[in-house]
Amino acid sequence: QVKLEESGGGLVQAGGSLRLSCAASGSIFSINSMGWFRQAPGKQRELVAAITSGGSTNFADSVKGRFTISRDNAKNTVYLQMNSLKPEDTAVYYCNCNAGFAFGINYWGQGTQVTVSS
Repeated sequence: QVKLEESGGGLVQAGGSLRLSCAASGSIFSINSMGWFRQAPGKQRELVAAITSGGSTNFADSVKGRFTISRDNAKNTVYLQMNSLKPEDTAVYYCNCNAGFAFGINYWGQGTQVTVSS
């Protein structure tokens, strides 16, 4: 099993920045991808950004140009740099790790609250 440890959430004003970190630990066979999802009250969980073990990235249209995702493979850690934050970015952000053979298994962090005030 894999455990994900998240950090970096908090309260910021619109236009500010935050960096989220997520470190994977435990019985890791292989990591196919790591990324971030978010869920706002009354909304479904949505993909924010993801990065594969090969370095390919995907972003939600709403965050393109503002967020960046990076990784440190040696530390099994993924980072989400969030700039120019908007109130609509307010949500619980969940780290995701897909690990294992073939399609892999999805593991989730406990979530960290990001609140952006006007």
